[in-house]
Amino acid sequence: MRTDDTPGPAGQPPERPEQPPGTPEPAPGTAPEHELPVVVQRLWGDAAPRRRGPRPALSAGQIVRAAMDLADAEGLAAVSMSRVAEAVGYTSMALYRHVSGKDELLILMSDAVAADLPDVPTDAGWRAGLEAWTRAQIDLAMTRPWMLDLPISAVPPGPNRVRWIDQAFGVLRDVDLPADEKLAIVGLLAQHVLGEARVHVETRRAAVEKVRRDAKLPDKTPEADLDPAAIEAADPYADFETVLLRYAGPQAYPNLFAAFATWQGDAIDSPTDDDIAFGITVVLDGIDAYLRRRGAIGA
Repeated sequence: MRTDDTPGPAGQPPERPEQPPGTPEPAPGTAPEHELPVVVQRLWGDAAPRRRGPRPALSAGQIVRAAMDLADAEGLAAVSMSRVAEAVGYTSMALYRHVSGKDELLILMSDAVAADLPDVPTDAGWRAGLEAWTRAQIDLAMTRPWMLDLPISAVPPGPNRVRWIDQAFGVLRDVDLPADEKLAIVGLLAQHVLGEARVHVETRRAAVEKVRRDAKLPDKTPEADLDPAAIEAADPYADFETVLLRYAGPQAYPNLFAAFATWQGDAIDSPTDDDIAFGITVVLDGIDAYLRRRGAIGA
């Protein structure tokens, strides 16, 4: 297990970072007007100035990729500095030269998980573009459900997440709204993504756990080894409409009873994909009405 990822003689004082030619010397006692937190600088690749000499054999990017591989295989709970160190072939101490600890590692993962931009139509109008953009994020969260356990809502966006925001602004390029209102629309859709994805991921997890438990299988039995029909049947909401029809009586639940009294059952067992599309459609209908009221798009 390697402990030092920096080639070259040990014990020597670090060299001064290289500066571009012509960079003026800072005045004694002066500091940058506003020093950003180190984790923000690291997100944007600006926390560790390049020094003379060979590149270190280990990098924050390698550490983050190893952590994501662990999360893909075993869930976010499996990610620890010691497990990641083992995966990259170094000691935990070597990792701390690049990442201050697990909290910072999770922040870096929050941005790295958004590295791949989706294919979003650029010539089909703002609505089709935002629909594809929103759906891509929900699909990402459902493909990598551990993403929802990251502190995405509580950390500043890094370069990858900002690229997604930039892509949404490209979709909204011809919409006549100021930047702050466009950003608010993007934020609204991002909130919908987190809520929608969390419902689907958590109900899926509950169903998978129930199938394992009922079959007396080990907790780490892969979902791929389970019966898909059994997972669908174990969904906590699979029989919700039936429960309402049977138990929501007129005395305790008069409004539900009145609504379901004439219901024909058209939406029972609707596919999950339709549920996701329904939510996106309703949100975009609201955004469409807002844009028309603001005169940002044609009537």
